Amino acid sequence: MENKGNVIKILDPSLEKQHILRNQVIDDKGPGTILPDFETLLNSIGQQGIKVSGKHNFITLKLLPQINAQMTHPVEIDLKRPIQKSYPYINGLYLLVRASGLAVVTGSGTNQKMTIDNEVLQSWKTLNPTERYFTLLETWLLKGRQEIIGERSGYSGFPFLKWEDFFKRIPDKGLKIAGNKERERSINYLPGLYTIALLDLFGLISLKHAKPEKGKGWRIAEVQRTPFGDALLTLLSEYFRGKDFIESYINESEIVFGALQPILQPFFPEKRKNLIIPEHKIHDGIYVFKVSIDRAWRQIAIPGQMDLDVFSAGILDAFDFEHDHLYMFSYKNRFGILEHVNHPYTEEPPFTNEVTIGDLPLNPGNLMIFLFDFGDNWEFDVKLERINPPDPKIKKPVVTESHGEPPEQYPDWNE
Repeated sequence: MENKGNVIKILDPSLEKQHILRNQVIDDKGPGTILPDFETLLNSIGQQGIKVSGKHNFITLKLLPQINAQMTHPVEIDLKRPIQKSYPYINGLYLLVRASGLAVVTGSGTNQKMTIDNEVLQSWKTLNPTERYFTLLETWLLKGRQEIIGERSGYSGFPFLKWEDFFKRIPDKGLKIAGNKERERSINYLPGLYTIALLDLFGLISLKHAKPEKGKGWRIAEVQRTPFGDALLTLLSEYFRGKDFIESYINESEIVFGALQPILQPFFPEKRKNLIIPEHKIHDGIYVFKVSIDRAWRQIAIPGQMDLDVFSAGILDAFDFEHDHLYMFSYKNRFGILEHVNHPYTEEPPFTNEVTIGDLPLNPGNLMIFLFDFGDNWEFDVKLERINPPDPKIKKPVVTESHGEPPEQYPDWNE
């Protein structure tokens, strides 16, 4: 069976597991509670959006108990100041809503807001329950990078690997956790509480909750693999163990929705359509940035067709810096993953002389970091304030407003 030119080998499940897969009904009642609980989070965000905080754009503390109370199975915790991570089901659902592209973050600083992308939402609404279920499963397994929820990504964070490893640790009779301090401690790291929550949400495991200890968070009494979880793991194993997938995941290559469709459709014929993420629209206009370092800032206007190498020169000139070091631009993409665009003399693409301002998925209020000189690490905040209509008079970076004295690039330490 081929998928975009690459042969996919499928580990054929046993007849019993094939029977389980073909007879699994997917709707709001199962497997798991992923569909109603994901809808609860979408409704909580709503058309107006919700405020998010911190550099990871997490849901604010005030909203977390309200959302938890609306979950199919609210978690019990005994923490005075819980954070998003304290609610593993919400944390897992947050990963899905960001990684799927259904929710985006706008603004910066204390004015950040998570809103629903209406164009993606319209695509979501055209999907049947089976298509929604597997869209969310693909989101987790293919796109669910730990970085989105503030954890370090890498091969060790590969979702399928954590699922597979955890199942190996669960005997047929189930795994008792509460009361075993070593297990209670270890599951916080492997597979991680939000991973266990996602496995439960997708109906791949069943679990019993335990009462929280005083001053502690969510506790699990016992975990059991489900027959559907075992069957689906076997079906997908060969694909996720394949060299092509592992390399694309580690190298952060773009993996589109529907990659698992050739494997799933023989067992789930209702899986026909996939979620569509709109392509980035390039705005042909004048981008106005507020660039700050220390107490000094400059407003710089630049045409969208100018590349980032030209923009870097405009920033350095605006602050009277010499152009004698390497640099890098960093920004978060729509999924909450940090992207870098590097100096042309570095080894890792993309390069700044190949990426224009308009190529960047930035909206007014979004922030970039311009890191100059990898020795002294001068860090400039670059905030997009607005996009003005095209102006033929502006053909290069122009400083339109200036405040404060810039720091000295090479201070005389003998004075």
